[in-house]
Amino acid sequence: MKAIVVREFGPPSVMKFEEVPTPEPGPGEVLIKVHAVSVNRTLDTVARAGKYARRVSLPMTPGVDPSGIIVKVGPDVTARKAGDRVTVQLRSGNDSSADNIRNLGLHVWGGYAEYVRCEASRTAIVPEGLDFATATVVSRHAPTAFTLLRDKAKVAPGEWVLVMGSAGGLGSAGVQVAKYLGARVIAAAGSAERVKVGLDLGADAGVDYRGQNLTIEAMRITEGKGVNVVFENIGDPDLFPKALASMARRGRLVTAGGHGGGIVPVDINRLYQNHLSIIGATGETPDDVTLSLKAAAEGKFKALIDKIMPLSQAVQAHEWVESRGGLGKIILDPTMT
Repeated sequence: MKAIVVREFGPPSVMKFEEVPTPEPGPGEVLIKVHAVSVNRTLDTVARAGKYARRVSLPMTPGVDPSGIIVKVGPDVTARKAGDRVTVQLRSGNDSSADNIRNLGLHVWGGYAEYVRCEASRTAIVPEGLDFATATVVSRHAPTAFTLLRDKAKVAPGEWVLVMGSAGGLGSAGVQVAKYLGARVIAAAGSAERVKVGLDLGADAGVDYRGQNLTIEAMRITEGKGVNVVFENIGDPDLFPKALASMARRGRLVTAGGHGGGIVPVDINRLYQNHLSIIGATGETPDDVTLSLKAAAEGKFKALIDKIMPLSQAVQAHEWVESRGGLGKIILDPTMT
């Protein structure tokens, strides 16, 4: 089969389009013909550059969120069969210890390939009528947004949620999940064009945090009360303290990203005096993957997709993502020529 292989860390050019053996599914595993896999800034481009915060195993094939059709099942697999349309969750192993986590595309070969082998228990059925590109984007980000907003921040109906980076993959999911939970949403992004993306997804108000003062605008929108929850997945040293300053008493900030660097100043006095919480978490549940895919199939959840490119153009796809061009996710489709 054809696959993208990374044998050394570095710029996009270290990715090579190679002929490699097609894997065979072992006990409890399935083999999937890949139809879509997304390009993620942290889990793909940062990992490829050798700057990911956790260990990455080389050589590797990137791709943490492939979707496609099962073509073969291994021994002991009964819940899946050849012909099933599925998407794959990236994580396997025990999340209680970082040493036990085996992420697809980071520690085991991933979905930048014509075929990928994975645990059957980590797959979810893609509903009929839902295309693979949409399934990949939805299953990658929406379940994480549910984990952060519903389970960690415990968003209640009527609360104000400030979503940072609202035009990004996780941010756009955050806008929609917050609305699903009954919250009022402020879509914050780095340009008027990107703010409009959040508004079009259902946000109640928007802030261009590069052209406006984030704290002042958030306070104005909430009539001086502040936001109850901040969905903050940027980690920008200038924006993070402004988001924190916009929080109401007993506010909760949740995060699963640090695209802006990840090292930020924190006003500890404000933190304890206002009883604020900062919660970092990753992960998702199989039930949330199923819920998210069902919502997308019913037209209740939108995936932002910028381009669909053939697997052979993975280098150009990484260059495009690192240039921060476009709106929405870049998808690689190994079936395209």
